[in-house]
Amino acid sequence: MLNLAHFVRENSIHHPNKTAIRFADKSYSYAQLEALSNQIANYLVSIDIKAGDKVALSCPNLPYFAFVYYGILKAGAVVVPLNVLLKPREIAYHLDDSDAKALFVFEGTAELPMGQMGKAAFDETETCKNLIVMTANPAAKNPIEGSTHLSSIFATNSTSFDMLATQESDTAVILYTSGTTGVAKGAELSHSNMVFNAIYSSKLFNKNIPVSERTALVVLPLFHSFGQTVLMNAMFYTADTISLLARFDAEQTLEIIKAHDVNIFAGVPTMYWALLNQVKSANLETIQAVKNNLKVCASGGSALPVEILRAFEEAFDVPIMEGYGLSETSPVASFNHLERTRKPGSVGQAIYGIEMKIVDENDKEVAIGETGEIIIRGHNVMKGYYKRPEATAEAMKNGWFHSGDIGKIDEEGYFFIVDRVKDMILRGGYNVYPREIEEVLITHPDVSLAAVIGIPNDALGEEVCAYLILNDGAKSTAEDITNWSKETMANYKYPRIIRIRESLPMTATGKLLKRELRNEEA
Repeated sequence: MLNLAHFVRENSIHHPNKTAIRFADKSYSYAQLEALSNQIANYLVSIDIKAGDKVALSCPNLPYFAFVYYGILKAGAVVVPLNVLLKPREIAYHLDDSDAKALFVFEGTAELPMGQMGKAAFDETETCKNLIVMTANPAAKNPIEGSTHLSSIFATNSTSFDMLATQESDTAVILYTSGTTGVAKGAELSHSNMVFNAIYSSKLFNKNIPVSERTALVVLPLFHSFGQTVLMNAMFYTADTISLLARFDAEQTLEIIKAHDVNIFAGVPTMYWALLNQVKSANLETIQAVKNNLKVCASGGSALPVEILRAFEEAFDVPIMEGYGLSETSPVASFNHLERTRKPGSVGQAIYGIEMKIVDENDKEVAIGETGEIIIRGHNVMKGYYKRPEATAEAMKNGWFHSGDIGKIDEEGYFFIVDRVKDMILRGGYNVYPREIEEVLITHPDVSLAAVIGIPNDALGEEVCAYLILNDGAKSTAEDITNWSKETMANYKYPRIIRIRESLPMTATGKLLKRELRNEEA
């Protein structure tokens, strides 16, 4: 038997009074987390949820997420986390595609009425028979007619539960991909995938902080694999504490690191960029407290520009360990290990039990230093895409998961991400990698953030276009930056088109939404 929820059960026995979750002025011990998730499991059994059934969860970074997540797993069911920004049509698609039999949804806010949107989707879906609503105030009246209030579940179900036996190959979680290259697909991750990845993720932070003395700030969405595995599951494996922030805000992030004695932070590159900008207005006491508390940071989701990495480390005096992975790999595949030499700009070496290679279009391994597609195999690779055998076969050619990312490897086995295959620009017969251009652009003294895309061009196939956010007080014009780029980059690379913006579109996980920029240019 193997079940991801054993992390919670074991710690409720050996560390019952240890704080598992902090949120605002509330805290929950491992004993409380065990009891509350047991009540969820009992409820699910009472509504005839059986082993292997799918249960959807739409919730921001609130304690409710953990209560429900582990309750679903204890009942032997499969968690289907949903992006909280999905609209009714999209929610309905995910419920239908995953065959979800129940949906837990947070009520949301006036700006983002998640409960109402969840109900609209629920009403459109034949297979989903149970709707459970979570309210910000547990004592508040249920705002969604025809649904079950989570508080009633806690009021009527036992805090004891005999966890259903699950096998290591049983599906624990279905994570839906972003769907940027087509319809969203559900990556089936087994209990073995999730358990081993969480265990290894926990070891990535061990050198700087003793186990069970760690507090990690979770600003990464828990519906995403990065926040789920590297923070929540990894910290719960070692009886550590997670401090939740419902939505990333740079000022609040620094204040919570100070107030909650946070010593671990993980984020995506745009979060580090935002925190760097916040330094300009934060008071010295807060900055010093953050520097005193933080011992290690991790970055993933997309490549971290070296310029941002160096500036952040200088500002906060803390190392950022960059890693790499995808939803389909649970997610961690490689990492800059604390006990080894770190190479800025690299996503490190493959983690234990994982093999990674760089191959050409014929799946032949390329020479060291040459670019190609990253392929992966090992204990972290998904079972497949739910109900999509053809897509699974395409992604899992010759027993290796094909990432769709372009990378290269050096003599010591360190991997470097060059770009996404789909993001590569073909200009006049030359391959242009947007990440390389972005890295150069942010070295310009007036450029704060850059996103480079290719736009259609009759003569060249594609032209290089850069969207930029400039630093406060910057005087450079688009023409100035184009001329600077011409002097800095090869003729076929430099962006002929510069768009200067106040902000850029991002996903809920903080990744730049380049497809929206492409849509603007269409």
